[in-house]
Amino acid sequence: GQGEGGSLRRTLGLWQLTMISIGATLGTGIFVVLGEAVPKAGPAVTLSFVIAGLTALFSALSYAELAGSIPVSGSSYSYAYATMGELIAWICGWCLVLEYGVSVAAVAVGWGEYLNEMLDGTIGVTIPAALSAPPGDGGVFNLPALIVVLLAMAFLLGGARESARANTVMVIVKIAALVMFCAIGVQGFRSGNYENFMPLGMAGVSAAGATLFFSYIGFDAASTAGEEAKNAQRDLPRAIMLSLVIVTALYVLVAAVAVGAKPWKGFTDSEAALAQIMREVTGQTFWGTLLAFCAVIAIASVVLTVLYGQTRILFAMSRDGLVPKVFARVHPKSGAPRANTLIVSLFCGVLAAAVPLGQLADATSIGTLFAFALVNVAVVVLRRTKPDLPRTFRVPLSPVLPVLGFAFCVWMMGSLSTVTWVVFGVWMAAGLVFYFVYGFRRSRLAPSEK
Repeated sequence: GQGEGGSLRRTLGLWQLTMISIGATLGTGIFVVLGEAVPKAGPAVTLSFVIAGLTALFSALSYAELAGSIPVSGSSYSYAYATMGELIAWICGWCLVLEYGVSVAAVAVGWGEYLNEMLDGTIGVTIPAALSAPPGDGGVFNLPALIVVLLAMAFLLGGARESARANTVMVIVKIAALVMFCAIGVQGFRSGNYENFMPLGMAGVSAAGATLFFSYIGFDAASTAGEEAKNAQRDLPRAIMLSLVIVTALYVLVAAVAVGAKPWKGFTDSEAALAQIMREVTGQTFWGTLLAFCAVIAIASVVLTVLYGQTRILFAMSRDGLVPKVFARVHPKSGAPRANTLIVSLFCGVLAAAVPLGQLADATSIGTLFAFALVNVAVVVLRRTKPDLPRTFRVPLSPVLPVLGFAFCVWMMGSLSTVTWVVFGVWMAAGLVFYFVYGFRRSRLAPSEK
């Protein structure tokens, strides 16, 4: 029943799936968004990471149950389709396009900052602001952001197994980089930096948490690989939980060291905060440059894995007839959806080159929180409607944890700015128009006029 699209190849084991999830998650948040979050919460930013991590954890449990029982490509879009019908699935898929497509762009913007740090420290040259920042951030066109998206595209055209291999190497580099940061940063630790722990109160902690939630986006990337996993039912739940635990531990550790080494008021809107701390603590440029080099690799791997997730979600939506058929065409030799990959990469590349980071990050967070809220609902619905469905993993204490997951997501969404809500509203309205004009009539579930 694959239609004329063709099917994806099963080549990925538990190790690769966990690496895809860590690859898609670990990077931007800690390397880039930290600089935006610290001024909102002060030293309590460590607490913000824990709260954002808990929100992700509750949703991850729900993801794991659904991934174990509905192991197809397309992540929460496919789960919503199977549980709550086509319209809700479309809304979910449309949010995922915001989550993946826009976060590729957001991540790529941060990549340029670290590339400049690295070039400055090695050859003493930087890309001029006109070509390394988007309009509105003092530039004309963000060239590095476009370049990193095109690089990721080149890997993806080669197929899932090759992309997974490149990603694993990059993940090991970035974990090593963060451990190195902690080892060096802790030498500049001043306990005095923690004296006024929560200067802006709980509201500051939750506002920073909502921004930092961006750092956890991507653990669901393993669930977009449902049809390329060798043993999806067993490995997907494990990969999702494992990656989330590793990422949360690293985040909290790095944030604790960063605030200990630099007074919280010293974090301005610098996107390359960690490299600067390294330079200040050691008094040498070498370590900061090395960290910037690792960040360049780390963030490139996020672009790669998130772009991968976006193409697989559109593949699933296309197979259901909700977006044009071209997105489900699979190349016979590489087993990759080629036209899909080209279209998505060019769209994300142009977005990355033209829009500033903060707006992109918050828009991504709100889309993701909405999709996660739906996943928590889907678990409860599916337990009611299909109690006998085989489940390789069950959320403990259901429906308590899914309801908590839903509540956390809604609370986080409430902490985001009005502008972000307006952008989200416009995006959803556009999506509904597209659905009723295009998808509704062409979908597999449409009354057959064929």
